[in-house]
Amino acid sequence: MKKVAVIQSNYIPWKGYFDIIHDADLFIFYDDVQYTKNSWRNRNRIKTAQGLCWLTIPVGQREDRLICEVEIPDEPWTKKHWTTIKQSYAKTPFFAQYREFFEFVYLESRWRNLSELNQFLIKTISRDFLGITTKFEDSRQYHAQGQKLDRLIDLLTKAGAELYISGPTAKGYINEQRFVEAEIELVYKDYSNYPEYSQPFPPFEHAVSILDLLFSCGPAAADYVWGWREHAREMLPELAQH
Repeated sequence: MKKVAVIQSNYIPWKGYFDIIHDADLFIFYDDVQYTKNSWRNRNRIKTAQGLCWLTIPVGQREDRLICEVEIPDEPWTKKHWTTIKQSYAKTPFFAQYREFFEFVYLESRWRNLSELNQFLIKTISRDFLGITTKFEDSRQYHAQGQKLDRLIDLLTKAGAELYISGPTAKGYINEQRFVEAEIELVYKDYSNYPEYSQPFPPFEHAVSILDLLFSCGPAAADYVWGWREHAREMLPELAQH
């Protein structure tokens, strides 16, 4: 059964985003849809000594553009972001392990397009740091037709999806019958019960960028996203015997 997830690219997203990627056989960046300001597309949060801090890429307030059309102005935001990240996480156990890569992103590269930056970060973190083998594609290659749910189902059909993994917030407004008619099984991702880890600057907060988990846990990061579920399933037969 071909499992497909379709989500707009986000800036250094939280662990739940990567949890969905891991569940899918194919992950499609849905960046040829409307850009929305003040969303996860161009910003995310990290922990600092002063509390939660937004890292926001300045892309202007215009909404009459697609995500893939959002250009990044030539401003010194990259150095500011890296300085804030470094100040907050330099003392974490695995900061040094990932430092070279993020210095390349923030200090040695020039990013002109939001979608390009987001997709590069997500794919690299998935493959190189979390060991995810999911295939990545871009919705633009499918030329999906229609509006809203019609367009999504057309995209899924063209991608050969047999199962669609949706974020849980869609449950309140999605028309599940449409998926039945399209013969695509619909499942909602469950973000509950993620285990806590040794996170800087208590109290613990789940809804922060994946950077927090990487710098804190390093190669064990995946255990705190999906590995704990796999371990729990392995323990069930043992518990049943007692």
